[in-house]
Amino acid sequence: MTRRVYQGLFLISLVVCTMLFAKEVKGAAVNLFPHIDKVAHFGIFFILAFIMDKAFKIPFFVQVILLSLYGAAIEWMQNMLPYRQASIGDFIADASGAASYFVLHYIWQKRWQKKNG
Repeated sequence: MTRRVYQGLFLISLVVCTMLFAKEVKGAAVNLFPHIDKVAHFGIFFILAFIMDKAFKIPFFVQVILLSLYGAAIEWMQNMLPYRQASIGDFIADASGAASYFVLHYIWQKRWQKKNG
């Protein structure tokens, strides 16, 4: 896929994620296992980091900062909603998910270069 396609996918992902994070959560999925919301935050931000990395040519640490700021904005937004609440644990899961992608990507690149170099 081209960078333009990833940029469009990233924009769509941000809109969808923001809507999902603003949505009222009900049902059995919440009680599937303890801290499922932290796992969801981590996974979503891992995927966002992957898409962002493919979409933009900016340093990884800038991407982690931008995604962390987005995570903070999501928590702030949730704090403003009467049926949601902010969580520092969710923010940590957000930042950890984004940072984990770049750590794994770095390790993968080093191993790939070593193998093919």
